Amino acid sequence: MPDTLAEEDIDIFADTAGADPAVLFGVVYRTFAGAVLGYLKARGVDDPEAVTQDVFLAFFPKIGELTGGLQGAKSLVFSIAHARMVDHYRRVERRPAFTPYDPLQDARSTASAEDHALGRAGGAAGMLEGLADDHREVLALRVVADLSIEQVAGIMGKSQGAIKQLQRRALQNLKDQTLRRNQADHE
Repeated sequence: MPDTLAEEDIDIFADTAGADPAVLFGVVYRTFAGAVLGYLKARGVDDPEAVTQDVFLAFFPKIGELTGGLQGAKSLVFSIAHARMVDHYRRVERRPAFTPYDPLQDARSTASAEDHALGRAGGAAGMLEGLADDHREVLALRVVADLSIEQVAGIMGKSQGAIKQLQRRALQNLKDQTLRRNQADHE
């Protein structure tokens, strides 16, 4: 549970039975919207802001069935986010291939301060780019979305032990890639 969660918000989730759905929705949105947006960005969704809104629009009708308090809401929100991300990639597979924009080939622009700060990695999405799909997914859910091993196991349909192994291997692969990239930059 985030440290910044207001005491009133915690009290709302202690007894959801008689709570106003709009109030519950507001608390869930304030608590998890940033993490959902970060998760979707890390997974490379084309328009993460729009998909984040879709996630919460899909969540709202399910508030009446919500159990498990704030952690139950978190699991439900990220399950919906994961499903929207999968839907995104299924749509992408059916689309014709587009030529990606290469800023290195575009002489009309200069790099932004963010590009200089992040280098060519492109943030979390760029760092995860060289990993296997399962490794990217487990790191995006565990690190970016801040979900528990149990929640990630439920979303990915794997055992908790498998998630622990995937996370360990993904972090090791990420470390190896970073070391190789740093060595190449210094040569």
